[in-house]
Amino acid sequence: MVEALQAALAALSGWEVAAVVLAIAYLLLAVREHPACWPCALASTAIYTVLLWHVSLLMESALNVYYMAMAVYGWWAWRRGDAGNALAITSWRARQHAVAIGTIAALTLVSGAWLSAHSNAAWPFLDSFTTWGAVLTTWMVARKVLENWLYWLVLDAVSIPLYVDRGLVLTAALFAIYLVLAVIGFLTWHRHYAASADAVVAT
Repeated sequence: MVEALQAALAALSGWEVAAVVLAIAYLLLAVREHPACWPCALASTAIYTVLLWHVSLLMESALNVYYMAMAVYGWWAWRRGDAGNALAITSWRARQHAVAIGTIAALTLVSGAWLSAHSNAAWPFLDSFTTWGAVLTTWMVARKVLENWLYWLVLDAVSIPLYVDRGLVLTAALFAIYLVLAVIGFLTWHRHYAASADAVVAT
């Protein structure tokens, strides 16, 4: 086990290291609600788009193309996305969460079945779940929906074995760090949300 880990670490790509460093910078800045998180996200996801394609995580690779687009949108939305003003943190109602989770489940079943039948994708259903979940959750981050951090907790936890299996050990370690930062992010945003006189429930 130790030898396998050492071999995996020795095989780490410099590009993967760069993507991980930028991803951590993105998340730390996002916790602080700093718009500079989005340029970091753009650079990191551009690298991951290529890396994940080369290890046959096709849905994850496609997801990172979406991440790049959302990085541009997030930059705009956090600065001037609410009638010309920076966004405030909002919270979803239970019905909105039910619709979101049901949609993720349905899309996971459809794309997982298609990938199983028509591609060489590794872990097609798990890959699909993390992809569709992240599509929604990234949009939640861009719109500053408080509960995005709770969604990330689930997605990050199930992503770790996916990346370990594909030999992306450093990325798997990154997602373990994400678990801790997601808790910190939720607590920080919740404190800001509760303290804001302008906080309103999203419609």
